[in-house]
Amino acid sequence: QVQLVESGGGLVQAGGSLRLSCVVSRSIFSSNTMGWYRQAPGKERELVAAITSGGSTNYADSVKGRFTISRDNAKNTVYLQMNSLKPEDTAVYYCRRRGDFYPFNTDWGQGTQVTVSS
Repeated sequence: QVQLVESGGGLVQAGGSLRLSCVVSRSIFSSNTMGWYRQAPGKERELVAAITSGGSTNYADSVKGRFTISRDNAKNTVYLQMNSLKPEDTAVYYCRRRGDFYPFNTDWGQGTQVTVSS
């Protein structure tokens, strides 16, 4: 069983910054695509940013230029640096890993709350 543990959420004013971290419990981290997702009340979960094992990244249009995803394979950790936060960024943020090889196993973290006040 692979466990993912997120941290770094909290309450911040609009325009502020937060950095989320997600630690993966096993040393399979380097062969996984890692992603950050978020889910606001009454809305579907959506992809925020992802980073492949090779370091390629992609972002939702709504966060481009404000959020940065990165990974430290030595620490089995993926980060999401969030700058210029907006009230519409308020959501529960989830970390997800997906194996790069068949059967492409997927696991989720428990989520961390991010609240941006106006």
